[in-house]
Amino acid sequence: MLSVLKPGFFNSIQDKGRFGFAAIGVPVAGVMDESASELANSVLNNTLEAAVLEIYSGSCEFQFLCASFICISGGDFSAKINNQAIGLNKKISVFPNDIVSFGKAKYGARCYLAVAGGIQSEVKLNSRSFYKGITQDVFLKRGMKIAILEVLKSELVSNASIKVNALHFSSSNIKCYKGPEFERLQADQQKKLIENFFSISKDINRMGYRLNETIPNTLSSILTSAVLPGTVQLTPSGKLIILMRDCQVTGGYPRVLQLSEEAINCIAQKSTNSQFRFVLEKL
Repeated sequence: MLSVLKPGFFNSIQDKGRFGFAAIGVPVAGVMDESASELANSVLNNTLEAAVLEIYSGSCEFQFLCASFICISGGDFSAKINNQAIGLNKKISVFPNDIVSFGKAKYGARCYLAVAGGIQSEVKLNSRSFYKGITQDVFLKRGMKIAILEVLKSELVSNASIKVNALHFSSSNIKCYKGPEFERLQADQQKKLIENFFSISKDINRMGYRLNETIPNTLSSILTSAVLPGTVQLTPSGKLIILMRDCQVTGGYPRVLQLSEEAINCIAQKSTNSQFRFVLEKL
């Protein structure tokens, strides 16, 4: 078991999400940066689908009530155990009453705390991912007790680690493919969409990232159609929205681009005003 001493803001339990429920309007949800959560789980020999704590804001603390292993991957949020700095992407032993804390981000927009065996919270619709209307909680709360598996103290030997490609956090190239309505754009609109740099606005959440810049929009709305995480919608005002993990399953804005899975993970690690450009890939 671990106890939430300081929940921070917008931190939650996430796994790979819910699949097969789009017909009843249930989003996939799940970790925003799948590559980071998979890395943390792989270091601990967990399944890649194991639930983790997704840390979006610092100033959070967790007390372990049993012995375990942890691995923290993703952005660097100045993680510490009992006020002693710890590294990322490595297997670390924790003991009863140890306090794991996170501070201000040095880079990246979110990190992942994995524990041996995965977070053992309640399963709803085949997933432990927090989502409003499906799970009892949407974000972590002070005093919350989270079930984890205890590791025997005799087994607590830490030696595994993995190196991470720094381009995951620093690259300004976001790989994408043509969306269903891309060819309806005029040539100059397509050129601006692919050649211009864009930046992330303050209007961001797990549902989507609205961008600051606009491109001319002469397209009319479309019939309500399927959308996915990574779909880039063009609004009537010319603003672009990148749909993220908690996005709705249908939408009425033109779908001009579709991000690759790798690109969704990269965007999830970018903060407000981060600049990037869309790089069109061929199928």
